[in-house]
Amino acid sequence: MSEVARHAYGLHPRAAEGITCIILGMMLFVGQDGLMKSLIGTFPIWILMGVRGLIALIILAPLIVALGAPHRLFTPLWPLHLLRAFMFALGFSLFYTAFPFMTLAEVSTIFFSAPLMIAVLAALFLGEQVGMHRIAALIVGFIGVVIAMNPQVGGFRWVTLLPLLCAFSYAVSQILARQIGDRDSTLTTGLYTVVLSSIMLLTFGWAVNRFVDFGPELNHLRWQLPELSADNTLMFVLLGAVGMVGYLFISRAYQVTSASLVAPFDYSYLPFAALMAYVVWNEVPGETTLIGMGLIVASGLYLGYRELRSNRRHIDPLPVAEATVAPGNPTAPISLHADIDAD
Repeated sequence: MSEVARHAYGLHPRAAEGITCIILGMMLFVGQDGLMKSLIGTFPIWILMGVRGLIALIILAPLIVALGAPHRLFTPLWPLHLLRAFMFALGFSLFYTAFPFMTLAEVSTIFFSAPLMIAVLAALFLGEQVGMHRIAALIVGFIGVVIAMNPQVGGFRWVTLLPLLCAFSYAVSQILARQIGDRDSTLTTGLYTVVLSSIMLLTFGWAVNRFVDFGPELNHLRWQLPELSADNTLMFVLLGAVGMVGYLFISRAYQVTSASLVAPFDYSYLPFAALMAYVVWNEVPGETTLIGMGLIVASGLYLGYRELRSNRRHIDPLPVAEATVAPGNPTAPISLHADIDAD
């Protein structure tokens, strides 16, 4: 049976490898965000994300040069990459700003409204059809977001808007990535996104601190660099390396099998994050967080199921890039152009 025929009947090539890679990638992204949460108590977010960009540059630039085409260091699509990097920088500066005030499970749960927003934006701006079944799933997912934000009398906190705004900014960046399409490779897109967003964040962090005197409760937004030690330097390197290895695992997952098959496993991030937060910081997710998480995951899995059904009824080309959603991840739905039926 040919590769196309197997794909058409839902027998996706190297499915086990793809699922394994996506789960390992999500575990590493949880570790990356755990390191960010730990280091934010000592270092400002501007420095941490700047270091991550520097390490990405050190790793990705030589890799792109060594691999050659279709990867490239210089691309005529740089305006789209620049705009996407801006949305990425804006979103994740808000995401990490919320860390000292919210548990990792709370921040991550609200952020995972991003796939729902991507579906809505794709329908509005890319003309993708969204039938009644998907509309119902989106409504359920957004109800889960509202519950996770806990808008009770005296319970709502303005800080819960930060991961929600991050989700929206991230969704916009993913729509921009679809505009880029496969005209640039995964590595080129990742390099431009991470490095340009890091430069923007360092510049913005320095500039805003010239005019704003952040109090002790916002110490993680101050422009300051505590004295470096061997342990801190090791943590910096580990932060960048863990994120990059996770990125490569996820890239591999979406390159070897169908996006429809592995995309639902993006949600494995949430239980991993909740477990790590409990073990490391003794954070116990609240009832509203757990209910919201359940509704968001159920909605996302159902959307993935509908897309998988749609793909089984069409003979689509095998995937060439990734389409994932994970906090701090520069990858994007680069070639997620599957036929979507109106159901």
